Amino acid sequence: MKSRIISLTLVAFTALTGNRASAQAKIDFAKDILPIFDQSCVKCHGPEKQKGKFRLDNKEALFKKDSTAVIPNDAAKSDLYRRIILPKGHEDIMPNEGEPLSKPQTDLVRDWINQGAVWPDGVVSKSASSVAPSKPKNEPLLPKDFKPGDAEAKAIAKIGQAGVDVRPVAMSVPWREANFRLQGSNITDTVIAPVKDVTSLVELNLANTKVTDAGLLAIKALPYLQRLHLELTGVTDAGLANLKGLTNLVYLNLYGTAVSDAGLEHLAGLRYLRNLYVWQSKVTEEGAAKLKKALPELSILTGWDLKSLEKKEEKPAEKSEKKEEKKEDKK
Repeated sequence: MKSRIISLTLVAFTALTGNRASAQAKIDFAKDILPIFDQSCVKCHGPEKQKGKFRLDNKEALFKKDSTAVIPNDAAKSDLYRRIILPKGHEDIMPNEGEPLSKPQTDLVRDWINQGAVWPDGVVSKSASSVAPSKPKNEPLLPKDFKPGDAEAKAIAKIGQAGVDVRPVAMSVPWREANFRLQGSNITDTVIAPVKDVTSLVELNLANTKVTDAGLLAIKALPYLQRLHLELTGVTDAGLANLKGLTNLVYLNLYGTAVSDAGLEHLAGLRYLRNLYVWQSKVTEEGAAKLKKALPELSILTGWDLKSLEKKEEKPAEKSEKKEEKKEDKK
């Protein structure tokens, strides 16, 4: 009887440890992790943009000295894992746009890190491999000796009273970002007025707020701003005149606004502008083409061309009608 109990115990222990072993199976970086990075991460942490000053498309950049993005064998202390498991809607969640990663995906990233975060040599992200090995792009450079003005701290405190944090984009750098979007209709031109004194801002999100052309006067004084979200706001062509001096602007979102071709003319001098979104605005294909001519490296997303789609859908119908007509003639 005693030996039988021992045998059953050994069987149970073997089954338990076997299940644990299978649950902690070796993670294949190329098969399990890299597709997650390519699909959900490199948009903000890749060749075009390095939010938080780290990249997930490049092995050397990810594991650079002093980086806390991924700490091999310790997922709990890795910024990457800590951010992908934050609740939806949290300001620090990654990815910060679209749907959060699923539980199975975050578990894969966790296990990969805890297993040593092995990134085999020769394994390259799709985004990295798609970038042609040509001369470096003409990109804005932020001054290394920048120091915020005396009024910046007071302005940040004032903005904080509206429930918005003005945060550093990364550790040990003076550059900041502010996201007013979560406060929605509570954000007006008056609320964002102190922004004019936060000259360290490189990213500003005003999407889905009550900001109008008058509010853009505060943005006019932000010389180092690189990314600006104005989608679903009340800005018009007149307001875009305040963006002429934002010479470091790289990204601008005007989706769902009343901006037209006339407004785009104010952007022709922004030589670093690379991404412009004007879907569901009053911008025409002709206006977009004109701006593209002035800024050849600019990518302009205008949305679906419904007229061309309608034409494509009509052609098959026309062909079938002609065939039926020929059949009737033969009869």
